[in-house]
Amino acid sequence: MASAMLSKSKSKLPSSSSSSASSVMNGSSVTLVELKRSLVPQQWTESVRPVRLAECREAALSLAHAFAADDYAKYLVDPGDTSNLSPEDKWKLHVDMMVYVVAAHCIDGIATTIGPHFDSVALWLAPGQDLDGWWTLLRSGLWRLYFQLSPEGKRRYFDEVLPLLHDTKADVLGDRDADAWYLVYLGTKPYSQGRGYAKRLLEDGIQRADAENRPIYLESSSESNNAYYKKFGFEIKRDVFLERGQAPVRLSIMVREPQASISTTNNAVSAPPPRNKGTSAGAVAPAVASKKFHHHHQHHHVNVGGGDGAARRWG
Repeated sequence: MASAMLSKSKSKLPSSSSSSASSVMNGSSVTLVELKRSLVPQQWTESVRPVRLAECREAALSLAHAFAADDYAKYLVDPGDTSNLSPEDKWKLHVDMMVYVVAAHCIDGIATTIGPHFDSVALWLAPGQDLDGWWTLLRSGLWRLYFQLSPEGKRRYFDEVLPLLHDTKADVLGDRDADAWYLVYLGTKPYSQGRGYAKRLLEDGIQRADAENRPIYLESSSESNNAYYKKFGFEIKRDVFLERGQAPVRLSIMVREPQASISTTNNAVSAPPPRNKGTSAGAVAPAVASKKFHHHHQHHHVNVGGGDGAARRWG
């Protein structure tokens, strides 16, 4: 339904402007401006909705902007041996990585968004889910990372990040590793922050985890994000460091234990997004790729001498 907006000015409108609806109140003119109905579905600005595979690039662009200045993202995209790449090339690689990760979660995980322009995006792995299927690797494009990352970028991603994050998650959660929800990415476009979008996406996942009496696990690469997650009941369990760069990149491992109830708003999806068949407010983000993908290329590194035994994450 069309609504009206009041626009107030200090002086009266001239008679030539009488074509627009106006009146005089207390010596000032008030103009009624009719607002056109938008084609953007109203529920998109208020409700959490699943991201479809056909929408993965739009969602990925939002995450790319959310993590454009993230230390972890720069650790992989600009590792020191990419002087031959232009800033545009590095941005394209950053976007491509996000496209692959979002697509993988659309196929074999859970991807949700809110806002008329994919303003905030969350990527989840439900208990027992992973991205290990060959079909997921091929269809999502994750396999392309081996050919797109620089030599040092490959060493950081496949030899350091993936095993470190995998082993840390298993160590922190213990026998609950396969029983926990995993928040892989949560990011909001810079110009869309402060509207409560990330809170709604996070509470949507918390509501599901609490209903199942399961913990939530995440890795955060930002001090400000750590404080944000603490408001929702997350606790820091330990810090791990990526150390192949000039300065170490710290990732804080955080876990939220299930709670009997949580104050949530009426904006969660009416039912959880479907769990597909298959096996880093600001931002949260880890590097996600399948263990199968990692082990395959680790073996390939040995054969070609590309891996040097260096020591995995989120924003």
